[in-house]
Amino acid sequence: MILEAVILNIITGQETQFEKDFAIAGQYISSINGYIKHSLSKCIERPNQYLLLVEWETLEDHTVGFRQSAVYLEWKSLLHHYYDPFPMVEHYKKVM
Repeated sequence: MILEAVILNIITGQETQFEKDFAIAGQYISSINGYIKHSLSKCIERPNQYLLLVEWETLEDHTVGFRQSAVYLEWKSLLHHYYDPFPMVEHYKKVM
């Protein structure tokens, strides 16, 4: 299992609409082979910051299966204009 972790900084004032659009976008990512689950958490100290965690069966399920799919284009169109700055995606594997 691979854990994708992303800190999303959203343009101030657009948090409510981002959350609505993310609820829609969740349908896209969950349709990909190798997807296990995801969560989106809002930061208490910084109300325009979110933590996205996505579990994948393999790294390639994310980097190839999702990122090179037609549904990724929908995801990108729905969400990428909210980010400032654009987020850095990191992947983790469990060691214990």
